[in-house]
Amino acid sequence: MDGAAVRVERRDGVAWCTLDRPPLNLLEPGLIAAIREVFAALATDAGVRAAVLSGSGRAFCAGMDVRVLRALDAPGARRLIESLHEAIEAVHHAPFPVVAAVNGPSLGAGFELALACDLRIAAATATFGLPEVRVGVPSVIEAALLPPLVGPGRAAELLLTGEAIGAARALGWGLVNETVPAAELPDAVQRLLDKILAAGPRAIRLQKALMLRWRYADLASAIRAGVAAFAAAYATGEPQEGAAAFLEKRPPAFGAAR
Repeated sequence: MDGAAVRVERRDGVAWCTLDRPPLNLLEPGLIAAIREVFAALATDAGVRAAVLSGSGRAFCAGMDVRVLRALDAPGARRLIESLHEAIEAVHHAPFPVVAAVNGPSLGAGFELALACDLRIAAATATFGLPEVRVGVPSVIEAALLPPLVGPGRAAELLLTGEAIGAARALGWGLVNETVPAAELPDAVQRLLDKILAAGPRAIRLQKALMLRWRYADLASAIRAGVAAFAAAYATGEPQEGAAAFLEKRPPAFGAAR
């Protein structure tokens, strides 16, 4: 399955999605629409157990094409940012885990796209930044995911200076889960996927739904949602199989669960 500017390869239940506007994968209306359409389609496919998002060329995504920004008026700016939010939200709200394989610069809206993923593994050469204030606009929409992830002080440093940080600093801030040499990025992503794929597929989807609820809900509502998800898991057969496998000292066969 291919969007106009996003290549999708399916392997063993994983959708490998590559932004295909090298070298920088700059966001413009065509690429924005392709991201939204690809993830909307994947969300309807119960066979997708995880997705990986990466970029072709030397960047993950270096942000918005400034030529597009220069041509905007106020109504056009609203339409563009709303469409961008819809695309990034489609990634953020995917019913399966999404891993960002950050192969290079992740800037502006491209950084927000990485923030919308559940997990991030970065090449050692990757950089992260929100340079919007340097071209006269604030960082908006999914930039709001940054303060809970790294803390308000560190978020303010990125948001107010427009400066980028390297992969090592991003790892120290908890912004990425792992950094590896660029040549080892695919293998590192696969190792992480193997751990996800070893878990119960229905349990993973229930967990992802809960993670989203936790981001938006108060504590009491989040706990109630967790109680409901725990009970719902027992309707799938996966907890019974998982417990039996543990006690019998064998790998679980989640595919056999009802």
